[in-house]
Amino acid sequence: MSRSKKSNSITRRSFLKAVAASVLAPTIVPSTVFGSSAPSNTKLMGCIGAGRQGQSDMQELIYRGLDAGARVVAVCDVDAHRMEDAQWLAEKIYATELDKDSYKGCTAYRDFRELLARKDIDGVLIVTPDHWHAPIAIAAANAGKDIYLEKPLTYSIIEGQKLVQAVRKNNRVLQVGSQQRSSTYFLMACELTRNQRIGKLHTIHVWLPEDHGTGNPQPMPVPVNLDYNFWLGPKPQAPFTEDRVHPQRSYSRPGWLQIKQYCLGMITGWGSHMNDIAQWGNNTDNTGPIEIEAKAEFPNRGLFDVHTTFRAEAIYANGVRLIMETGDPAGVRFEGDRGWVFVKRGAIQASDREILRQKIRENEIKLYRSSNHMKNFLECMHNRKDPVTPVEVGHRSNTICVLTHIAMKLGRKLRWNPQAERFIKDDEANRLLDYPHRKPWTM
Repeated sequence: MSRSKKSNSITRRSFLKAVAASVLAPTIVPSTVFGSSAPSNTKLMGCIGAGRQGQSDMQELIYRGLDAGARVVAVCDVDAHRMEDAQWLAEKIYATELDKDSYKGCTAYRDFRELLARKDIDGVLIVTPDHWHAPIAIAAANAGKDIYLEKPLTYSIIEGQKLVQAVRKNNRVLQVGSQQRSSTYFLMACELTRNQRIGKLHTIHVWLPEDHGTGNPQPMPVPVNLDYNFWLGPKPQAPFTEDRVHPQRSYSRPGWLQIKQYCLGMITGWGSHMNDIAQWGNNTDNTGPIEIEAKAEFPNRGLFDVHTTFRAEAIYANGVRLIMETGDPAGVRFEGDRGWVFVKRGAIQASDREILRQKIRENEIKLYRSSNHMKNFLECMHNRKDPVTPVEVGHRSNTICVLTHIAMKLGRKLRWNPQAERFIKDDEANRLLDYPHRKPWTM
């Protein structure tokens, strides 16, 4: 669509202005922070998914790309309003940051396949509902694109296995949006744990937020700007209601985050963040637990049907126990036989402050250092090295979350083989490793 056209009810400019204070504006930073130069081998990028998180991530990509040699030249969303908003926003930023001769504009698409068909696009940012992560990311890998994929990696474990295969087969760079690995405090907690500053690790405690509220299941007319059938994609047909998809007049939290068909709830939404750190500190990035059990509440909340409160326990082959439950603040506590360290976003604590003062020596374990998650991805697009959160790491972290959800549903202890990625002698549980997809979105 032309950037000059208006939507039926609200212009892109007024739409963005209305939400800037709560969503978009905080991520816009002055160009003096990043500069405006770009290497001669500038990477051309496309953004697939232009909702609340999508436009925030797009701005991060735009500004980091000014220094790291990347330009956003395409955006895509099945909601025409959001597609047009993202196009307008990208062109507005670049009009300020770049001269006219160095930027040729941003093309908007409703169908991600048209964007992926462009030979000039080197990489994509994928920020869609969870049920679309695997189909789009696999198609992107097969199209030869590098990928920044928001967490959780995939909706199911089988999808994750297929995505790992596609990324490696096509020699692509994939960064999972688990940005806590690019945080000083989370890195510090994991290095202290790995170097036994708290003694021998025996327990990891993970706390996650709780979902609230109810969803209105009353069917509504499909907005003319939304390709609802495309939004459903691989999932079964269902009557449209705004609470099933996303708000039409704001960028507030979308309802699909609390509907099992499209997302498994906080266990994958925030669990993929915190369990990723648990894996890092436990030195189990390439494996997983061997046993897991969980209990959860699934109260009647109208359209919303994901879990609310929950508690789960898992055991690793090394004897470390992982406890996951609802709690505030969200964070991770590593417990050893000589102390503990707790980390959350923006803070780190320990049983003894002296633990936090200890430096990691040159001959000790030092983990991958990334100062900024998006910048790390763009740098790896250029040098062809793995980023701080590659596809295998994202798959294993997400696997713990999906295993926990399966244990919630079955309500009994499950034994897991992390090498085979199958439950042991449990056909009922193994049937939940994937979910049927409706045509034409089979993988």
